[in-house]
Amino acid sequence: MSLEISSLITAFVMLFVVIDPIGLAPLYMTMTRGMRVEKRRKIAIRACVTSVGILTLFGLFGEAVLGFVGISMPAFRIAGGVLLFLTALEMLFDKRAKRRGDQAAEATADEDDDDPSIFPLATPLLAGPGSIATMILLVGQAETAMGVIAVHAVMISVILCAMLMFLASVPIERALGPTGINVLSRLLGMLLAALAIQFILDGFTNYTHSVF
Repeated sequence: MSLEISSLITAFVMLFVVIDPIGLAPLYMTMTRGMRVEKRRKIAIRACVTSVGILTLFGLFGEAVLGFVGISMPAFRIAGGVLLFLTALEMLFDKRAKRRGDQAAEATADEDDDDPSIFPLATPLLAGPGSIATMILLVGQAETAMGVIAVHAVMISVILCAMLMFLASVPIERALGPTGINVLSRLLGMLLAALAIQFILDGFTNYTHSVF
């Protein structure tokens, strides 16, 4: 991959489609529902910074990171899918909101440890199997060190788009109201469950292809 504008645009489109900042904004909104604006902002920033670090790590070292600990990419996809499915179940049955209410009765908001910034926002939603595999692919196609830097710059720009979408979700939540948020949470829970199953199926498919 050279530093041509067309190559950078292609990389941006690939990462934007895989990470899907627009689609993640409603998920962020439901996962941080009821939190103070300041805490939601911190969660958005922490999730985006963490995801940049993860994607940079895999972009620079690629499959060697997984190979070092004996983890294949199919296994990584399956594990991410299982963890994501558990989060989807919480959204479907509103366990997250109920748990947050119980915690609020026992502790202050600052002491609440129900923080989705690392999991599932940073990983596997922002820096998931798809985006990690895309980074490995794009960096593998880079022909020079400047090409590798350009790929990471494009990745950071996509994550910045996601952070902007996260921060813009607060006024959207106010417009929808509690009823709209509850309905949206259930719908997104179904979509998240389907995405988790897709991760698992992709992992099994990649595994069978590698074996047979």
